[in-house]
Amino acid sequence: MLIIGLMSGTSADGVDSALFEIEGAPGNLKTRLIHGRTCAYEPAMRQAILQCCDAERSRVDKIAELNVSLAEVFAEGALGLLAEASLSREDVDLIGSHGQTIWHNVRPDGQVSASLQIVEAAVLAERTGITTISNFRARDIALGGQGAPLTSYVDWLLLRHPRYWRAIQNIGGMGNVTFLPPLNNERDRPIAFDTGPGNALLDAAVGHFSDGKLTYDRAGEIAQRGRMNEEWLEVLLQHPYYQRGYPKTTGRETFGTAAALDLVAQATARGLSETEIVATLTALTATNIAEAYRRFAPSPVQEVIIGGGGRHNPVMVAMLRDLLAPARVLTHEDIGMNSDFKEALVFALLAYESWHGRPGAMPAFTGASGAAVLGQITPGANFSELLRKTRAPASERLG
Repeated sequence: MLIIGLMSGTSADGVDSALFEIEGAPGNLKTRLIHGRTCAYEPAMRQAILQCCDAERSRVDKIAELNVSLAEVFAEGALGLLAEASLSREDVDLIGSHGQTIWHNVRPDGQVSASLQIVEAAVLAERTGITTISNFRARDIALGGQGAPLTSYVDWLLLRHPRYWRAIQNIGGMGNVTFLPPLNNERDRPIAFDTGPGNALLDAAVGHFSDGKLTYDRAGEIAQRGRMNEEWLEVLLQHPYYQRGYPKTTGRETFGTAAALDLVAQATARGLSETEIVATLTALTATNIAEAYRRFAPSPVQEVIIGGGGRHNPVMVAMLRDLLAPARVLTHEDIGMNSDFKEALVFALLAYESWHGRPGAMPAFTGASGAAVLGQITPGANFSELLRKTRAPASERLG
């Protein structure tokens, strides 16, 4: 099948669109990236997303409007992807859309009661004509799970090493890790959870200091000019989230713009400079990841595979290499996977599994009481033909 994966993460910096060819079943799944593209949001759109994620500033009418307007942006991303790949919408079987997380409601006891991802699937299906699967988290939450991290199931399917433990570490707006036992180990269970803030606090601080001219610390240039403040870092690491056991997830409602501005105020009161603040927030991400490994890794990790925007920050990566030694720290590219479109692959593959009636998460990752088929199907113009092609007997499909 040819499937488009669409993703916008907690950093809210743009839409990743990627087209994949996927075939087989768990145990023998094959995926191939055909083409990918990333479209950065216009400043006004990014601001609207961040405002809707802020409990103090969001409004129900703005969220409702954004649900539709952002879907138009996602649809344009999908159609632009096909134009660049010289393919037509009739060539594509499915769209798997994660949408944009607006709120991830975690109770004080760590239980997730609800998680809201917007981007109206009906708009996607109507504009593209392609059957769309969306709202992947809700079913897992209904089973008592965290609804995340959904990337972990794809890590399990595609990225286990034959002989040793791997950690697959995403550093997006939030950080999440999957601890994977080797293929020759049928005894130990995998583990997955959000490690804490990835780039969200850092990006918000940089945006504040630059009056919105910068959205992130490009190549760690600001952090390189600063010096980490160890005393403040120790204070930051006392946040209750880091002490909580897994499974656990978090988001902008805990580590978003409001939290970042509060931390900036605290640091300024301590007499820290802007570069010291950025350097220390960079160290916070690296350190909370390393501490999560120390506390929760079920076995010594020999290889760490980094993905997400954080892998482009050499200061952060250097810190991780130091903190996680003797484990080797690699990128997805080092093992033959394009990390720019890893999360788009996740939702293309989850759509593929859902269409075939197979679960898209494991209770070991999310804490759910059982595994379930994820997502909701919105038929596109190709729906009847897709049913015929994928549900017909093999003899009819070949004939």
